[in-house]
Amino acid sequence: MGDQYKFYSIAVLGALSVALFSWSLREGLSRNMTLLTLILPLFFTLGVGLFWFLLPRSLFAQVPIVLFYGIGIYALCLTSNIYTVSTIRTIALMRAARGVGFVLTLITIFLVYDAILSVRINYILTGGLVFLLSFPLFLQGFWSVVLEESLQKEVLLVSLISSMIMGELSLGLYFWPVTVVVGSLFLTVAGYVLLGLGQAKLEGRLFAQTVREYLILGSVVFLAMFLATYWS
Repeated sequence: MGDQYKFYSIAVLGALSVALFSWSLREGLSRNMTLLTLILPLFFTLGVGLFWFLLPRSLFAQVPIVLFYGIGIYALCLTSNIYTVSTIRTIALMRAARGVGFVLTLITIFLVYDAILSVRINYILTGGLVFLLSFPLFLQGFWSVVLEESLQKEVLLVSLISSMIMGELSLGLYFWPVTVVVGSLFLTVAGYVLLGLGQAKLEGRLFAQTVREYLILGSVVFLAMFLATYWS
């Protein structure tokens, strides 16, 4: 019964975050793609909430998470406001907002994947959950590059492909003897590579050097995880 109350409280907190962000951004939100700005606050709140219950019951562990959540929500509020305004006109803070949004997306990805892997359900459900939860996160991440009021096919396609890759990687991790934290970090790095390459493609900056840098990073992380795995 206690676990049910935990999930209910997380759901209520997530709903409140969406409601409050909708109210604070009401001037810029419309029934179009600007609604994607609500995805990151929702997933960030749910991710932090689920991660909270995985921590030991200690003030030294829980107080920093509360402070981290407050700072993250404040940064998300500023970033979301810039996104909604930028759909109407270009503003100087757009580049900084994209950088902050990129980092917060990766943090949210880690929190969500850590929660999924911690449940230790069967590999089919794990892959399906990773795919389903990755799609809205990638969609808002790629949309932040174009900031169009209508959905572009290229943004949708890149989001679907990236989410499918993440789902397939999570399937492989199910048979890999790694810890939850290491697996979550690996998936987060994979998300970093896919998000970075996808945004570069949408911006028209997908050069050979850019692809090489991202692939080298991904290969180094994969090799490090392989060497750190206890196989016996």
